Amino acid sequence: MASIIPTLEYDIFISYRQKDNKGEQWVTEFVKALNTELESAFKENISVYFDVNPHDGLAVTHDVDDSLKEKLKCAIFIPVISQTYCDPKSFAWKNEFIAFKQSASQDSIGLKVKLQNGNVASRILPVRIHNLDATDKQLLETELAGPLRAVDFVYNASGVARPLLHNEVEPKANLEKTYYRDQVNKVVKGIKELLTAMQTSQVSLSRDKETWEVWREQKGKPSSIKKKLAIAASIVLVTALAGFYLFNYTSIGKGFFKSGNKSIAVLPFENMNRDSTQDYFSNGMSEDILNHLVKIADLQVKSRTSTLQYKGTTKSMAEIGSELNVANIVEGSVRRVGDKVRIVVQLIDAVNDVHLWSETYDRDFKDVLGLQSEIAIEIAKALEAKLTESEKQGIEKKAATDVTAYDYFLKAKEFQRRGNMKRGEIENAIALSNKAIENDKNFAKAYALKAALWFDMTNYGLPESTWYDSVIQNADKAIAIDKTMEIIRQL
Repeated sequence: MASIIPTLEYDIFISYRQKDNKGEQWVTEFVKALNTELESAFKENISVYFDVNPHDGLAVTHDVDDSLKEKLKCAIFIPVISQTYCDPKSFAWKNEFIAFKQSASQDSIGLKVKLQNGNVASRILPVRIHNLDATDKQLLETELAGPLRAVDFVYNASGVARPLLHNEVEPKANLEKTYYRDQVNKVVKGIKELLTAMQTSQVSLSRDKETWEVWREQKGKPSSIKKKLAIAASIVLVTALAGFYLFNYTSIGKGFFKSGNKSIAVLPFENMNRDSTQDYFSNGMSEDILNHLVKIADLQVKSRTSTLQYKGTTKSMAEIGSELNVANIVEGSVRRVGDKVRIVVQLIDAVNDVHLWSETYDRDFKDVLGLQSEIAIEIAKALEAKLTESEKQGIEKKAATDVTAYDYFLKAKEFQRRGNMKRGEIENAIALSNKAIENDKNFAKAYALKAALWFDMTNYGLPESTWYDSVIQNADKAIAIDKTMEIIRQL
């Protein structure tokens, strides 16, 4: 049974340790009660994945199979938190709890969802059946990045602490004053709030077609997309040729970049979190710094596609500089913990292997919007590059005014950066672009990216009526907001 959220496989995934379902089969009974309550709370059929034979016996070195990876593509993840669940060596912890957290952080919905009442809730909805040791609670809250907010099914009485049962003999003796069915109802209420919010968010994709029709009636049929793309391509080509002759007229036949004190390459920044879900942020930071440096006519900047091969490389700066034919290299690292960001940037003379400049930036995440501009200007100063007032203004101009919008944009951009996108990945990226635009209505680069993504959908045989107007509408919006070459390059 599929999820009511189009991009997902299941609505709910139940994660637990096998030992917690022995004897009175607490988890099995809970799932039965949950399904009963769901049937009375939803008009649609809500799909619940519950494996009666979880892989508790697998070692941490064993990889989760592909079928389970698909099942983890769910809307809501319910871990049954017991005295044994918080065990990094267990299959349930590593291959279900941590795996879901990572995948949900990268999908088009995100790990946290804004509810209709304005509050924010996590898609991880814990159910607790035991009191936890302080160390286990701390471990869990570290992964949740906040306090544990669980629906408790704990029966505490004099000398007793155990899971609350559906058929309690003396329910009133429970010091917690909780009743089994009431707690199940609380779980269902939380599920309904999350699913309703997710459905509302996903509707933005399906509403696009309605928006196109209204827009087309108001504006009329736009000019040919081929013509628009040809114009954009021509502008890019003319600019590239002008740049070629401006910077390299003395170096014809020696490669596009001559070795000189103002030739530079920006390597992909290292993600110090060692968490692949944060790659989009480190990649985005280095790319934005590169894009700012490109605006400086006195610098010769190597393209991003040329430097991607050096991500995680062990080659020396001298080797990289020689291969890229540049005299200077920028390398850096990014660490993001909660609302704090640390970025370390170094400018290296690749010929002599000497550090020309380095800086460590510790900032709140809300302050990162202007950080790439600041770093680019410092690099230009270190290279004694001429920086005109218009170039400085162009670099200092923020692409977005809302840091949440910028974060969604970087996540969407990461899908495009990988290349060879599947249709589902394009749809996820479009949904993330929509979220960026929802948070910043004047985010030109988000509109441009969305136009490019819809154009990528042509690879899947969609009729022109499905994608044509969306490409044109978003491209027009991007150019109307920002007529710079940077936007046209993105289109």
